[in-house]
Amino acid sequence: MKTVIYPGTFDPIHLGHVNLVERATRLFDKVVIAIADNQKKQPLFTLDERIALCQQSLDHLDNIEICSFNNLIVDFARSKNSNIVLRGIRTSTDFAYELPMANMNRAMSSEFETVFLTPAEGLSSISSSLIREISAMNGEVEQFVPTAVYAALKAKLAT
Repeated sequence: MKTVIYPGTFDPIHLGHVNLVERATRLFDKVVIAIADNQKKQPLFTLDERIALCQQSLDHLDNIEICSFNNLIVDFARSKNSNIVLRGIRTSTDFAYELPMANMNRAMSSEFETVFLTPAEGLSSISSSLIREISAMNGEVEQFVPTAVYAALKAKLAT
């Protein structure tokens, strides 16, 4: 069984993420959405909120698992009986950032592989940081995020 790990902060999950997960479920037997529990970052949503939003946004898919991690991705993947990580590439800047990480992961674990997917047309400009920034300034993001995320953003930023 081929399992791929899709790591990220997912703060919040958006339609670009959903698109990559949907496509990955057709390529792999199982997709593990690994939500980073990184204390150095100050996410808008708590880890539990991010997990819940991912579950709500991806509940139409059967061959997924959603969990958190706080260790090296090669170690986390090994714990899930995987040696494959999925990374989304929107721009050449993303690739320039991801390539050294992919090479370092392979240096730490020679059997480790990174698979790059590009988002569907029209989704390459979406990023979680832009979603947060636009939302914080009362901008409209409904067309970029799942319904549950839109409601959560409205509620979170209303306080």
